[in-house]
Amino acid sequence: MPQPARPVSTIVAPLAFSGVGDAPRLERRGGRRWLVQRGDTALVVQDLAPSAAAAVRFPAPWPRRYGSCAVSPAGDLAVFAGLHALRAVDRSGKVRWEVRHPCWAGCAGHDSFTEYADERDHRYAGSGSAGFSADGSLLWAHVRGPLADDRGRGADEWLVIDPEDGTVLARTATHTAAVGSDHVPHPDPRQMGLTIGEGQDGAPLRWGRWDGRTLAVDTFGEADRVLLAVSPTGKRLLTVTHDQDTLAVHRVTDGTVETALGAETLPPHPALEAGQPETSDDEEARAFFDYEGGFLDEDTVVVGTVESDEEFGAGRHWLVDAARMRLIDRLVHPFDVSGPPRALGDGTWYTVSPGDNALHLWSL
Repeated sequence: MPQPARPVSTIVAPLAFSGVGDAPRLERRGGRRWLVQRGDTALVVQDLAPSAAAAVRFPAPWPRRYGSCAVSPAGDLAVFAGLHALRAVDRSGKVRWEVRHPCWAGCAGHDSFTEYADERDHRYAGSGSAGFSADGSLLWAHVRGPLADDRGRGADEWLVIDPEDGTVLARTATHTAAVGSDHVPHPDPRQMGLTIGEGQDGAPLRWGRWDGRTLAVDTFGEADRVLLAVSPTGKRLLTVTHDQDTLAVHRVTDGTVETALGAETLPPHPALEAGQPETSDDEEARAFFDYEGGFLDEDTVVVGTVESDEEFGAGRHWLVDAARMRLIDRLVHPFDVSGPPRALGDGTWYTVSPGDNALHLWSL
């Protein structure tokens, strides 16, 4: 029987949608929920606790399309990962530190954004990312490296940085040629997941462990999997294959797949069951998992098939038993929602409104 979703709240985005601002997102760190939205000129961060102060606006050193950003768990520091550098900005707008690296567009280097603002190569370059550890004591950053590896690919690097002063504590090559990447934090601040997109070439997964002296990186068997989430206890990882046909739960200790769920188990879209629209190709009608998903709690996963459903109608969201990777049922919302579900690990998830101007928070 379909599982009803209960609306918890609707949160209006601080930046109005203008075609240049990112959709807002929610982050849950240390039991607190933060609303984060990146515009072209500022990063807005709002603590959603009832007694919280007003939103903080961190001035952005370059427009949003030229990189990504990360916010500390305390909401007091923002790090912008750009094409040429990592730049940390505090609540006052002061630059705390900057770590420069080779350009993602392959240029010899620029000192300011205005020097490359009109260059096409920079506008469509790849990019890295940054992510704070669970307690904010470390910053992990995926950046462009100085040399190509022995296969002629860009030697992207993974750095561990002290966020207080920008000291690089460790660095290692990821042996990837990234188009983009995303950090997935673990409850243990000494561990971090990194999912790397190489376009059609794949999606390498890297798992890092820092013991205070050495950075060890595991590839988990070079599996071509996108890392979606870490479970609340930190014992499990959730991934989806690059071709989006298999969800899997892995052990964090060694990356071993414990259980998996194939997309062939998903029922066809209701529009297909009703005979509309007509399709002569079963492959075109096949549902597949989105590159989004997460843990509602340690034993329950929420995922979507929105991308594959959009041709036939409304996108669907699903509950999955994480222990056995068994489909529980479809989630049903009291009004139409758009986009995939994004779980927060505390029994709630959120969706973004069709106009990217609000977030809807849900629970079972």
